[in-house]
Amino acid sequence: MLIGGTALLLGGGGLAAYATTALAGNNTPGTMSGHQQHTASAITISCPDVGERLRTVPRSAQLSVSKGLSSLDKQVHDAYHKMMGGSGADVLNPLKAQRQKTIKMMVTAIAKNTKRPSYLLKMSGCTTKPVDEGAGAGGSDSTKSVQDGWYQGQNQTQGADQNQDQQGQDQQGQDQQGQQGQQGQQGQDGGQQGQAGGPSPDDFVDINNVQPNADAPPFAAPQGGNASTGTFTTECGRNEDGHFNSDNVIVTPGVSNGAHHTHDYVGNKATDAFSDDNKLAASDTTCDNGDQSTHYWPVLRKLDGNAEQKPGAAQDANVGTTLTPATVTLTFRGSQVGQVEAMPRFMKIITGDAKAFTNGTKNANASWSCTGFEDRQLKDKYPLCPQGSQVVRTFAFQNCWNGQDIDSGNHRDHVTFSDQNGACPQGFKAIPQLVQRITYDVPQGQSFAVDSFPEQLHKPVTDHGDFINVMPDQLMSKAVDCINGGRNCT
Repeated sequence: MLIGGTALLLGGGGLAAYATTALAGNNTPGTMSGHQQHTASAITISCPDVGERLRTVPRSAQLSVSKGLSSLDKQVHDAYHKMMGGSGADVLNPLKAQRQKTIKMMVTAIAKNTKRPSYLLKMSGCTTKPVDEGAGAGGSDSTKSVQDGWYQGQNQTQGADQNQDQQGQDQQGQDQQGQQGQQGQQGQDGGQQGQAGGPSPDDFVDINNVQPNADAPPFAAPQGGNASTGTFTTECGRNEDGHFNSDNVIVTPGVSNGAHHTHDYVGNKATDAFSDDNKLAASDTTCDNGDQSTHYWPVLRKLDGNAEQKPGAAQDANVGTTLTPATVTLTFRGSQVGQVEAMPRFMKIITGDAKAFTNGTKNANASWSCTGFEDRQLKDKYPLCPQGSQVVRTFAFQNCWNGQDIDSGNHRDHVTFSDQNGACPQGFKAIPQLVQRITYDVPQGQSFAVDSFPEQLHKPVTDHGDFINVMPDQLMSKAVDCINGGRNCT
């Protein structure tokens, strides 16, 4: 008997996971669902991530681009269903034609008010690839040292257009090869064990078996020398009000369910796909100091089978009861090499990569640990914490700004990380670094997972945080003065 195990699909850079499990004559009653031996193919549809390659998106083209990215999601979704229906050989060429049309529409909209991004037209071709290749090129293991700058000294993306153009060309025209790969690749679980669509048992590790790899405490304010040693902490609650949606106002503004997973919000109460700066500035907030900023991240779910039939949840392969954080701490810290400057109001920052499982780990910035063990930070594993210890997620945001833009086409180029010594790249200046720290009481065992795009299989490496600075200018000035003055303020 053949059983198709699925991990649905995604958007601009899409993947459709197709895991076929063969129970070759095994009718043993004790065989557990999701733990059968995988002897056939486990493959995906892999498409270049158009959103990551955007550079300049004029305001007039923003909605067209958002709708285009959403259409690319749906196209990969439909191609996946056709492949699951047995027409795999007929999937990639029609998908390429659909993507060509959509990308051309996006390029035309952008070109009305800025230079035509013709390089995007090279990104329509998709291939199949084995699911068991992991998080992709550029990866690093889960024990990379925080002290060595893992969370701070990420690879720089500025000036990488030429290399990425070549990647787009390499993807183009490989349909035939991908179709052959669909027939020939051998499956290795591909994240399908544990539950359909992930996570896999291999995604978890006992925190006791992880060697210390970070400062104690990690993510603390810089100390010594010329460092700005103060902190500013804002208290915004734990989302007790139940502010959830599956939108992403930074990446796909104006499009409902643009995230295909559910986000947890604190701070600004008006945040959804249709929130503009004026709406955010007029909104109430859950923060106790008048901070109207927006903070959000994917929810963590208990894997109890609770299938809530709505977008972002079970309709997008995110199944389980949403866990409320035990604590949420939002702290801004300084620079190792000098003073910081104020962030501009309405600056938008994303950290981590929700598609790191297929994009590779260049932009990944997940950090998982347990209370009492935070000198051990994990990037691509969920921690199994001892009884009485809470799961900890930490997001340390980019701390250097180009001094000009509050956002950029791919929502990354206007900010970056300092190097391992704390220095910003040329043309960038130090800003307060936001650190979001969230803790959870979770059931013992492999019992939880982060919400994700369906094709990302709930991998811990895809964890990410989002921030829109809506602090009133006077409050931001207070934060900067505290940080530069070496004081700890709230």
